[in-house]
Amino acid sequence: MDSNAHSALFSVSEPFDDSRLAASDGHEIAYRQYGNPNGQPAIILHGGPGAGAGPNSPRFFDPVAYRIVVFDQRGCGRSTPHSTLASNTTWHLVDDIERLRRHLAIEQWLVFGGSWGSTLGLIYAETHPQRVTALILRGIFLLRRHEIAWFYQSGASALLPEAFEQYYEFIPPAERDDLVGAYYRRLTDSDYSVRVAAARRWTAWEAAATSLGQITNSDGPSDNFAVAFARIECHYFANAGFLESDDWILERVGRLRDIPATIVQGRLDLITPMRNAWALHRAWPAAELVVTPDAGHSAFDPSNVRALVHATERFKRQRAH
Repeated sequence: MDSNAHSALFSVSEPFDDSRLAASDGHEIAYRQYGNPNGQPAIILHGGPGAGAGPNSPRFFDPVAYRIVVFDQRGCGRSTPHSTLASNTTWHLVDDIERLRRHLAIEQWLVFGGSWGSTLGLIYAETHPQRVTALILRGIFLLRRHEIAWFYQSGASALLPEAFEQYYEFIPPAERDDLVGAYYRRLTDSDYSVRVAAARRWTAWEAAATSLGQITNSDGPSDNFAVAFARIECHYFANAGFLESDDWILERVGRLRDIPATIVQGRLDLITPMRNAWALHRAWPAAELVVTPDAGHSAFDPSNVRALVHATERFKRQRAH
């Protein structure tokens, strides 16, 4: 992490609560709470889906002012069963967020999410607008088919051809007209080694595009992380996020009219490009749009860090009512 970005983040001590919550259909959700138990409630929705909660995500919030809730979505991180696709849809996650809110006796909270977290945050807020005090969203992803195709079929491939080649050539030529479908077949194969091989290629492609297109030669994440991340992400995208229409989020954006919001978008984002945030802003002009001109997709690109911290500082004076 860039040292300047690091200095803009808050120091957060160990969680004051590290627990698990029984959800539906045999799922168990792992969650943690940081900061001030009597502070303004905020929930962080991680990306992926399937990535799990990052250890630095609470650091965007002032721990003196906020009660910060972080949880691992179904099938990933410390939640169980690991990497499962059963009973794992967008609507299960929305229900989990509400179940967690009620369990913690929180009336309303600020919702913070980036990438897939922005998607889930929007869907949750459109479903339960009365529970949301504010939205802070980064790297907007509206789950439209052309957005999925941009990154996983053709689009970002033109900007990172050397990284895309490793992802693309893993699939035999006869199946390359639908790379998400081809990967899904392998990521759901009964042979674990097949799932691992596909997951490695899928996660490597995403990692290459996350922070300003910087490709590293690291060994990457563990097999367990890669399989959960790739399986769950591909499962959601192969099923169009389990939404009824391609513009489901934009069609319901009017439900957010009374919720203050900040949208942070990296101009150089290769995964969720600027046009997504612009479409959301055009549909919802009351939401503040902050374009970070030298940032990519990562929340930890320095200008994204500064914009996100500025947003949490802006909203910490607004109390739930």
